Amino acid sequence: MADEEPKPLNYVSEIVLKKRKNNEDWANRRREQLEQRVKKSKTDNFVIKKPEQFIREFRDKESDLIKMKHRAKRPIKASKFPQSKLLFIIRIQGKNDMCPQTRKLLYSLRLRRIFTGVFVKANERVMGILQKVEPYVTYGYPNLKSVNELIYKKGLAKVNKQIYPLTDNNIIEQAMGEHKIICIEDIVNEIANVGSHFKEVSNFLCPFNLNKPEKALQGKKRPFRDGGDAGNREDQINELISKMN
Repeated sequence: MADEEPKPLNYVSEIVLKKRKNNEDWANRRREQLEQRVKKSKTDNFVIKKPEQFIREFRDKESDLIKMKHRAKRPIKASKFPQSKLLFIIRIQGKNDMCPQTRKLLYSLRLRRIFTGVFVKANERVMGILQKVEPYVTYGYPNLKSVNELIYKKGLAKVNKQIYPLTDNNIIEQAMGEHKIICIEDIVNEIANVGSHFKEVSNFLCPFNLNKPEKALQGKKRPFRDGGDAGNREDQINELISKMN
């Protein structure tokens, strides 16, 4: 019987072998990441709420809605209208016991997260909103020093859905040049003086992400004048800004 000739081995290029190995390594890493994520979710983040917790949260939100409606009915006294046209508002509370209507009002001020702040022009509409959401915010009259330091240290701008730090005057000129605002100094002046293009500049600036102050806020929803954290601090807002900037 004649010896059979050996069949030639199939040739696989080195590139294909490397690609297979890389795919296998990637698949193994991905599998390990998913396993770790599932394990972590089961141990750390997975919490089963008891019925009592749902009832407590529902009652807290109902209570918040009732209190908000009572605050809305109170007439705004002339003495409560700010002495300054410029206000800086800081959100100081989370959303655990917050009703949807209160959250919607905070979102209208662009205060979506705790310890964020915005510049606003004081008017009757803004003061009405602040009265409704008073336990969740504190505000006051920022001076030129506070405006300058906030914009230079924490200033971010949104252009075409992209966020940029205020380090390049070219970005400012391209976005705000039509309003004759071409540099960061112009932005500071427009905000501090509540200029004719204040609305455009304030919308150009992203809400300021502030640091959590140590011992400056105690988590109390009472008005600042009664020893709490919330409401109008007038000129004392500048002290809080310096601690959170």
